[in-house]
Amino acid sequence: MIMVNIDLGKCDGDGTCANLCPQQVFKVNGGKAEAVNMAECINCQTCVENCPQNAITVTEM
Repeated sequence: MIMVNIDLGKCDGDGTCANLCPQQVFKVNGGKAEAVNMAECINCQTCVENCPQNAITVTEM
């Protein structure tokens, strides 16, 4: 199981994660990113590597 965590204090909702995620895990809602499709995450770390605010962590449970 993959756990996607977003630090909402750091997230500015710019949508980089939603735009780059190959599995469409993210959605920007209310100015913040949400992991709405976490079950589809393949742990590629694209979101982590490209988030300008360093607000995302992905861990395998």
